[in-house]
Amino acid sequence: MTEEAARILERLGAETRTYSPSGLPLPDDADDTHHKVQELRDLVSWCEGMVWCSPERHGAMTGIMKTQIDWIPLSLGGVRPTQGKTLAVMQVCGGSQSFNAVNQLRILGRWMRLLTIPNQSSTPKAFLEFDNNDRMKPSPFYDRMVDVMEELMKFTLLTRENKDYLLDRYSERKETAEQLSRRVNQKAI
Repeated sequence: MTEEAARILERLGAETRTYSPSGLPLPDDADDTHHKVQELRDLVSWCEGMVWCSPERHGAMTGIMKTQIDWIPLSLGGVRPTQGKTLAVMQVCGGSQSFNAVNQLRILGRWMRLLTIPNQSSTPKAFLEFDNNDRMKPSPFYDRMVDVMEELMKFTLLTRENKDYLLDRYSERKETAEQLSRRVNQKAI
């Protein structure tokens, strides 16, 4: 599904990069110098928008999806690496259609201060929606995924030139980046 989304985004003029979480450690099992953590954080810093897609497993997003999000810091010193970037959420299901994973991803996107677009995609019985070349078959589910990618591009382009204005917050104007860094990076309280 993410490969199909990347194809659509590229046709719409975006440059895409896909993160593979294979080898990503659990957040408490390694430090942030791990090469897979650095790769993830570099991609978050690089991008203007993201597509989060998770299979639904046992009624929720997968653990590896949550692990990826857990490795993305809300702030690095005085910099918030996700704030103001756009986000689209999608899920694939092995059985009937559900919205549990996209709802969880949406909550996490807001928590990470991402501009989570209104549209989303949930594909039931995903194993039936792809051909032998792993390409998504024409269907209303494909159309919905394209709609979501178009909306992500529109929101990204609409907010690009207004990012500074949209991110200007009173609470952050009254506190310098150095003061914020000291406050949020306390070793002990």
